[in-house]
Amino acid sequence: MTQSVTNDEGVAPKGVPTYVIEAVVAFLILVTGAVVVYKSYQLGAGWTTDGPGAGYFPFYIGLLLALSGAVTLYQALLGSARNTEVFVDAVQLKRILSVLIPAAVYVLGVQFLGLYVASAIYIALFMVILGKFSWIKGLLLGLIVNTVFFLMFEVWFKVPLFKGSLEPLGFLGY
Repeated sequence: MTQSVTNDEGVAPKGVPTYVIEAVVAFLILVTGAVVVYKSYQLGAGWTTDGPGAGYFPFYIGLLLALSGAVTLYQALLGSARNTEVFVDAVQLKRILSVLIPAAVYVLGVQFLGLYVASAIYIALFMVILGKFSWIKGLLLGLIVNTVFFLMFEVWFKVPLFKGSLEPLGFLGY
């Protein structure tokens, strides 16, 4: 896959080649597998008098992870079908970050505002900013969706969800 790809202006896009990203991910999988193997061995990966040790099954899963990571790393760096195309160009990266950054802020917001309030804000802002809906539609749908979730989990299923720093305020008695 060494074909050169050009954009509308006839210029090859700049960026990190796909095989580099594949190699990094494969290396992370290899390291994760090695850590699982090591820790499982410490727990006891062998067979004991009453059956498998605590680390027996995790040891072999870690071994499979490490092996698959090593094979993928080899293929990414030294394989004959190495993918040299750009993994993501600037336009694609901007699109990815326009979803990834708000999602990361949402996760942080859940810690402080709780699941319901943070989700209502997230839905409303996502609809308005990325979906180009009006503020009224965004806020209304954010509130409706989270009201339904609140009723479903807190009232009907009696499963309390995380309310963050709003918990001490006694969220409608729940």
